[in-house]
Order: sequence, then C-alpha cells, then structure tokens
Amino acid sequence: MEDKLNLFSFKGKYRILHLTWFAFFMTFVVWLSLGPMMPFIQEALSLTEQQAKVLLILNVAMTIPARIIVGMLVDKLGPKILFSAILMLGGLISIAFSWMQSYEQLALFRFFSGFIGAGFVVGIRMISEWFPAKQTGTAQGIYGGWGNFGSAGAAFCLPFIASSFSDVNGWRYAITIASVLAILYGVFYYFNVSNTPKGSTYFKPKKSGAMEVSSYSDLALYIVMNIPLYLALSLLTWKLSPANMAMISSTIEYIVYGVLTVIFVLQVFKTWHINAQHLRQGVPRQHQYKFKQVAILDWAYLVTFGTELAVISILAMFYVDWFELPKITAALLAGIYPFINLFARPGGGYLSDKYGRKLTLMIVFFGVSLSFIALGNVDKSWSIYLVVLLTIAGGIFSKAGSGAVFAMVPLIQRRLTGQIAGMVGAFGNVGAVMFLTVNSLVGYDQFFMLIGVVSAIVLVLIIVFLEEPKGHMTEILDDGTVEIIKLN
Repeated sequence: MEDKLNLFSFKGKYRILHLTWFAFFMTFVVWLSLGPMMPFIQEALSLTEQQAKVLLILNVAMTIPARIIVGMLVDKLGPKILFSAILMLGGLISIAFSWMQSYEQLALFRFFSGFIGAGFVVGIRMISEWFPAKQTGTAQGIYGGWGNFGSAGAAFCLPFIASSFSDVNGWRYAITIASVLAILYGVFYYFNVSNTPKGSTYFKPKKSGAMEVSSYSDLALYIVMNIPLYLALSLLTWKLSPANMAMISSTIEYIVYGVLTVIFVLQVFKTWHINAQHLRQGVPRQHQYKFKQVAILDWAYLVTFGTELAVISILAMFYVDWFELPKITAALLAGIYPFINLFARPGGGYLSDKYGRKLTLMIVFFGVSLSFIALGNVDKSWSIYLVVLLTIAGGIFSKAGSGAVFAMVPLIQRRLTGQIAGMVGAFGNVGAVMFLTVNSLVGYDQFFMLIGVVSAIVLVLIIVFLEEPKGHMTEILDDGTVEIIKLN
C-alpha cells in the first residue's frame, strides 16, 4: 500500500487529481472573474457602487441551489459527465454575460453564471473515489486549494488582458477568452478521466432527491438545516426589492418569496418520503451516521469559504475606495488573497490527516476569529502594508479551514459524499451572500468584524459538538459483498 503522495506523478490517481483540480481551476476563473473585472465594468458602464455590489451578490446566489442539485446528480450520474457539462454550459453562459449591454441583462446572466461554482462539489466525489481515507484530506486539500487558485488566476491575468485592448470593451474580451478556454477543457476532461479506478464500484444512494438520514432526530435537523439556504435566497430577493435596489417590482418580490416557500414545503415532503420507510424499518448499522457532523461542517464552511468568496469579491474595491490605489495595483494586491490557496488549503487537509480533523478545525477557527476581529478595527489611516498582511493571515486560516472541512466530508458516508459535499458547499455560498449583503449595508470594517464574530461562534460549536471520524465505514456492493473503508 502506498503511504506517501507523489504529486509529481501524472499516472493513475495522480493523473485524475491533476486533471480534476484544473477543471475546478477553470470553473473558478470563469465564476470569480467578476471581482477583479468589477472596477473595469463599473467604469465602462458607469455603474453605481450599489449596483456593483449587487452584481457581486448575484454572482454567488445561484450556486446555493446549484450545489445541492449537483450534489445529488453527481452521486447518481458520476463526476465525469457532470464536470464536463458544467464547464461547457457555464462557459457559454459566461460568454453571453460578457456581451450584455444593460444593467438588467448583466444582472440576470450573472445570476445564471453562478451555477458554474457548483463544479467544486463534483471534484470532491471524484477525488474521494480515487484516494484512500488516510490520504483524502491532503488530496482534497490539493484539489480544493489549487482549484481555488482559479480566482487568483483571474485576478492576475484578466485585468492585464482587459487593459491590453485599450478599449472600454476590454473586460468583455477578457471574460470571453477565459470562457472559451473553459469550454474546450470541458471537452478534454470528458475524454480523459473515469469515475473510479478500474475494478472499483461507484456507490450510489438508494434514492435520489434528498439525503438519507439515520434517525428521526437527524431528519428534523436535516430539515432545519435547509432553512438557511432559502433564507439566503430570500435575503437576495429583499436586496433587489423596491425597498432597496428597486431592480424588481413588489409583485415579483412576493412571487419569489411564495415560490421559495412552496419549494421548501415540497422539499420537506420529498425528504420525509425518502426517509420514512427506511427509518421505520431501521437503518442498517453500516449505513448509519450522525447528521450533526454534517450540520457543523455546514456552518464551518459558511465561515471559511463564505469568507473567501466575499473577501475576494470586495478586496480590489476595498483597496481602491479606502486607500485610493490604482485599479491594477488593487487587483494584484487582491490576487494575493486567493494565491495562498496553493499551500493553505492543502496544508489544512494535510494537518487533518496527520494530527486529527477536529483539532485542526479548532486551531484554524481560532486564527480566523482573531485575524478578522483585528481587521474589524481597521480605518483609512492604517498602513496598506499592515492591512494586506492581516488579510493574508485571515486568508491562510480560512483556507486551511476549508481544507480541514473537506478532509472530513468524504469520511461521513461514502455513498452520500456528493450530497453532503453539495450541502456543505452550498452553505459556503450562503455565507458569501450573507457577508456580501452586510458589506452592501455597512462599512468594510464592520464587514470584517462580522466575519470574526461568526467564526468565534462556530468555533464553540466545533469544540462542543464535532466528533473525530474513527474506525471504518462499510458499503455493500451490488453482489452483496461487504467492503470495509478505513477512516484512520
């Protein structure tokens, strides 16, 4: 049995790892290109600061339901076809966005573009199929960290591409080029990967449409944990309503609230229908897991990835607004924040594998709380160098936290990995919507302070309720054979 990862190899599971993190990288280049491009878009289209901030919120909103849906689909269909489809369709929608003329058109297509952020969930399942549990934290960290670097790739490259055209449409060309590359890679990915190693079984849930749980109390917690997903979308609707941005009418606002309510009720019925029979009969021991583990990881990722999305979205504007830096300088400084994904997220996964997942999460959340509470005290008289250093510190801890979260996700219940990853991932976007909405209502210092306080609350939940995965998981193959999957 191989004990050490050989990241310089391009054979077997390492080939899948490298091809998959780069697929994730391309989705993030396309999805998070909006942040570094925003100063250019704002200037070219004469957008107000509030309009720009709403576009940033819309960019992450669709990813909330998309990650839930994609999590279900990847467990059912497999990651190969799903990642390819997301890259190709997402690239086409992004191209359409880049050539829209009115603000309303931009807003609509940016909302649709958000679904490409769901690609992350697909790779989590792919990597968990190819790497053993004792390596999954490091492998998932590399996948997530190097893939997340796509936001840095967008921050470093796209402003220069846009500027090189010496044209108000430079931003349109830059986003179009990135989107075409994503489409081409989607085709390449489909013909160069497989869902599992040769001879391995791709475990699927017995039913699709909702997650299978192990007890009635878990069922109640699962239903409650879906509520923040709908509240985040309701918050976005409120932000667009006549009381705020006046981008939609009161009629549309109340229709959206009604539709969200109906969908939630239908989801509750679907969840009950899927779980009722097997809960009455009793869940086999090998399929039991504690849903509180999922719930705590949901809240943890709300902080870590929600912070990452929100901060990278506003950082360039923050440097321009508060410190009057040139747009390209601001974009480059903002690019440092996602750059540290290259080592911080894999580092969080590695430390989880080596020293324990709960301990790692406790340490990194303490760091997130401390660094963002410090940033919450920033004012315009501070040295830009000190502010950049603090954002780097906060970024290191938050990205290591994301690595630690997804070092645990695949170890809860293998056949539900896509759905669990989808829900945890969706909470990351709930965090982004929440933090970006707050950013549109308050100053940057209060925005940073909120992140620090929420992180401290989640730290308490981790300390009190989270359990370290131990022992093993068991899965029953189609022929009745029992397969044991070691967790540590």
